[in-house]
This record gives sequence, structure tokens and C-alpha cells, in this order.
Amino acid sequence: MLGPSGQRFPPAWVLLLLLFLPPLLLLPAAPAPHRVPYKPVIVVHGLFDSSYSFRHLLEYINETHPGTVVTVLDLFDGRESLRPLWEQVQGFREAVAPIMAKAPQGVHLICYSQGGLVCRALLSVMDDHNVDSFISLSSPQMGQYGDTDYLKWLFPTSMRSNLYRICYSPWGQEFSICNYWHDPHHDDLYLNASSFLALINGERDHPNATAWRKNFLRVGRLVLIGGPDDGVITPWQSSFFGFYDANETVLEMEEQLVYLRDSFGLKTLLARGAIVRCPMAGIYHTAWHSNRTLYETCIEPWLS
Repeated sequence: MLGPSGQRFPPAWVLLLLLFLPPLLLLPAAPAPHRVPYKPVIVVHGLFDSSYSFRHLLEYINETHPGTVVTVLDLFDGRESLRPLWEQVQGFREAVAPIMAKAPQGVHLICYSQGGLVCRALLSVMDDHNVDSFISLSSPQMGQYGDTDYLKWLFPTSMRSNLYRICYSPWGQEFSICNYWHDPHHDDLYLNASSFLALINGERDHPNATAWRKNFLRVGRLVLIGGPDDGVITPWQSSFFGFYDANETVLEMEEQLVYLRDSFGLKTLLARGAIVRCPMAGIYHTAWHSNRTLYETCIEPWLS
């Protein structure tokens, strides 16, 4: 386009662009999208363990969920883990309560082996817990009935067939492992003598049963992890609330009386889609918390 003196003017669309460009340049940059922080993670160890055992798990969480506040509780380490489970529950309760109080959005629990039973009891007795995911990592949730190296060290003269004589006595119930010893051939003795597992399972009447069930059902999700090559949890299906009948045939969770009666809330949780089962072969008991594939498959997806 030429002007009167032969000067060339830019096209009209360029002039329009120049007219509106300055305001555009002055517009503030769009704010960066706000990322909701990850919920804190609390880790509870198992029998004869300590916080050091979970260094790999801590590394994995820091890599995949940077900024997550992870607390590996350093209580009842080593031989102290043989203390009665109700004593341990009280100690861990005092440790987790302030963590939960500072996390109104909720927390995640990762609880390994015997620690899974401690955590389940915590969910039962704490009426104000805010646990989103309870991740039970190879834990004998329906009890233990097997000859393992732990048992041979603790009770060298006893086999699983006669350990009930010790475990179902007042003296035996002073050892954590006896608190969840579950002999399918002596069910009456188990129900009458078990001061821990029979109570949190709702298998024996007690005045807190209704309140404990209500508390347990506050959990957002129950993730059950275990596998056939565990080598310690016996039967291994106990990690998924399966267990032996009197003939030592394993009955799955849905066949257990505690499920059928919904005595502490399992059936309700499953009905609302809040139970995740993640079986994995090829992992020995002491390797669950250090196996990267297991972490990525069964744990990481639930750490929101």
C-alpha cells in the first residue's frame, strides 16, 4: 500500500496488531498450576526390625513423590518388638496422633509384618484417625501358624503343633507373637486365651466391639500385599485374611466367619470397593519393603 508521497505503508492487519500488542505485553503471566501436596506417610516396622530396614522404601517414595513427609517410627525395635502388642499399640498411638493432627487432609499407613496388626489395632481404637490408605505389607492379619526361624529361636523346644500350650497361657500372651498365634486345631483355646487377635477380629465379645468397628471403617482404603514365596507368614494367605480350617485347608477371606459376620468391617469395606488385593510371587518375607517392582505395583499407586 502506497501513501501520497510514494511511501509504502504496512498492511492494515499489521497496524491492527500493533494497536493491540502493547496491552497484550502488559498482561501478567498465567499463574503456575497449584499442586496439592502428597499426604504424609507413616511406616511401622515388624518383628525384630528397626527404622533402618526401610531405607530403600524411603528412597523410593522420595523419588516418585518428592516432598512427601515420611516418618518411619523408631519404636519397639529389635527384641523390644516382642513386647505385648497392646503395649506397642499404645506407644505407636502416642507417636502417630500428633502426625495425624498436623495433616487434616489425611495420612497413609504402611505397616509391615507384625506391624500390620499393630496398625489395624490403631485403626480400631482411634476414634479420630484420618488414615486414607492402610497398606498392610505381608502381615499375618488372620494370624500365624507355622514353624519359622523366629519361632525356633524364641521357643526352641516347641513345634507349631504344641506351641498352643505356651501361647494360650497368661505367660505366653506376654510375647507379641503369641498375641496372634492362631492354632486351627485348638480354636476354643484361641478364642478364650487370645488377648489381641481375637479381640480386634471381633471373634470374642467385648464392650468396645461396636466402637472399634466404627473406627476401623473410617479408613479410606485397605491395601493387602503378600505372596506364596513369603516363607514366613503361614499360611501366606493370612496376608489377605485367609486362613486354615481344622483340616489345614486354606479358606479365603470371603469364607471366613469374621467376613461373613462383618465382625469388624471387612465385608462393608469390600462392598464399597475399598479393599485392594495385590499378590506377588517371588518375594521373600524380608524383601517386601526393598523390592522396587513391588513398590511401583502395589504401594506407589495409593500414595496420593
